[in-house]
Amino acid sequence: MTTDPIADFLTRIRNAAKAGHKVVEIPASSVKKEMTKILKDQGYILNYKFIDDDKQGIIKIALKYSNRTSAITNLVRISKPGLRKYSNSTELPRVLNGLGVAIISTSRGLMTDKQARREKVGGEILCHVY
Repeated sequence: MTTDPIADFLTRIRNAAKAGHKVVEIPASSVKKEMTKILKDQGYILNYKFIDDDKQGIIKIALKYSNRTSAITNLVRISKPGLRKYSNSTELPRVLNGLGVAIISTSRGLMTDKQARREKVGGEILCHVY
């Protein structure tokens, strides 16, 4: 059992990308599934598959590469269990001046910083992806 499952999710993807793996398997949860969908929609991963087993399930993620370099340069956990980071819609961070994506947990579910600005909703800043 990990104390921060989102940090574990990000670390597994980061390590697999640095090692050059094509596929990474991660224990599933509803938040991790939503984060995976956002990564796919933003073009950071090729594909994903949710596998149901008798326990919590597994997420299989196919990582995206071009010329042996990963599409994901870095994944940074922002809000941690010991120190939560919240922001309203007008003060949401721009990751790499708009080239990266911040994943925000809002009252309307997980979304990117751009979607949160468009819908004028704030929330907890989970991570930055670039």
